[in-house]
Amino acid sequence: MTPRAAQKLKDALQRKAHDLGFDLCRIAPARLDAAHGQRLAAYIEAGHHGSMDWMAETRERRSTPQALWPEAKTAIVLAMSYGPDGEANATLGRPDVATISVYARNRDYHDIMKGKLKELAQFLLSRARDAASGEDGTAPQVKVFVDTAPVMEKPLAARAGLGWQGKHTNLVSRELGSWFFIAEIFTTLDLPADEAEVDHCGSCRACLAACPTEAFTAPYRIDARRCISYLTIEHKGPIAPEFRAAMGNRIYGCDDCLAVCPWNKFAVVAREAKLQAREDLEAPRLAELLALDDAAFRALFTGSPIKRIGRNRFLRNVLIAAGNSADRTLLPQVMGLLADEAALVRGAAVWALSRLAGEAEFEAARSRLEPGEEDAGVSEEWRLAQPHCQ
Repeated sequence: MTPRAAQKLKDALQRKAHDLGFDLCRIAPARLDAAHGQRLAAYIEAGHHGSMDWMAETRERRSTPQALWPEAKTAIVLAMSYGPDGEANATLGRPDVATISVYARNRDYHDIMKGKLKELAQFLLSRARDAASGEDGTAPQVKVFVDTAPVMEKPLAARAGLGWQGKHTNLVSRELGSWFFIAEIFTTLDLPADEAEVDHCGSCRACLAACPTEAFTAPYRIDARRCISYLTIEHKGPIAPEFRAAMGNRIYGCDDCLAVCPWNKFAVVAREAKLQAREDLEAPRLAELLALDDAAFRALFTGSPIKRIGRNRFLRNVLIAAGNSADRTLLPQVMGLLADEAALVRGAAVWALSRLAGEAEFEAARSRLEPGEEDAGVSEEWRLAQPHCQ
């Protein structure tokens, strides 16, 4: 393609992206500096990725787009806002309800964005195939990615001018603030690149100070093992006691470091209806969530990203929120879950019981259930638990 034809194609691509519901569409060469791969390696070697073994397993392919696909020349990076219509953390501190991260209050963004990405990629190919075919007749190719492939999306998005990685390590945009998803189309086409974005955080440390569990080891560095989003979503086992009180009523994800970012004055409410909060997930009652069996959990969260953690991990999180609620009306449900089939749920129920029950109630439950407990982890919860109420 001539430079003029390539620019014309880029302009058409960006218009189509907006029509499909993307809020930004920027272009970068499909390359990253070696420094990004080195920082990733240091992050993994420090163990800050926790149990996310896939990060270590795909480290080499993740280091630069061309390690994943050597023929790629251009990365088309897209953003879609999921900005809330109102205060993101309005439910924090309310003892009767749970707080779910803004992005998870409706449909799974992977499903929404992938369909639109494929449509945009087909549009690109249909416009480019004749003009971009090489002398050997090779047609242009594309690959689409939404968060699940070994791509270092945030550095690539910064190179494309979409935003910059803030001190909380998430992407920040001058146009969209903090509330947006990113996705990519890699292509063998050579399209004009946009100017890379620079850091605009300045001296601000609001996001670092906002973290309930002190997960930031330094500006731009996070230890996932201390992050509530990691603990409630990625972590599969019992949550360490040192983090439970700090979780409050956050049962899926945490938005604290995003919500305080001053750049959110430019945030826009999600245009995509499937990313706007479902009414029943804006402030779900803990009592209703504690009652979920596996079938009810799956029915409630069909099409939601929450479904992927499963009922047992979800109930683990809800029980911690119940234990933090000081709401003794939840005690009968907590006691019922002490006999749940899942050890993960039983262990969390022991902790919640210790926070809500009086000493006599707690000791009666312990004497009845602890002797017959076969799981070592749950037995340890019983051994360490001390009733808080008198």
